[in-house]
Amino acid sequence: MSGLQGKSLLDGPEPTLLPAEPEVIERLEAGDEPVDLAARFPSSSLVWALLSEEAYAEGSIIESYAYARVGYHRGLDALRGSGWKGHGPVPFSHEPNRGFLRSLYALGRAAGAINEVEEAERVAKFLKDSDPDAAAELSK
Repeated sequence: MSGLQGKSLLDGPEPTLLPAEPEVIERLEAGDEPVDLAARFPSSSLVWALLSEEAYAEGSIIESYAYARVGYHRGLDALRGSGWKGHGPVPFSHEPNRGFLRSLYALGRAAGAINEVEEAERVAKFLKDSDPDAAAELSK
């Protein structure tokens, strides 16, 4: 009972904090390309988000969508592995969460670009529910 002391059922779930990916970050800082890292670290949402962002910037919207969708699904796997139950905060302020949030943002942007309106709306809601400030941070 002591674990519940001071916690209201109305407070909602605790924020989900994904584990750090030091080897991925180290390789990116060393100049490795995301396309090479995707084969080495296929479970990293960050790598897939970077690939999606690159493709989008080059005008390759379908590829951007595909990369973002992989990053999104890899992120869901990581969230579940970290105790996430399908809802609750995924704070942008926690650096390791940003790969998933970037993939989610990229998926919504690409979905909108290919007129997948319902998916773009679902993703926008998911992003807002994860962290109300994430979209503003990611659109900078």
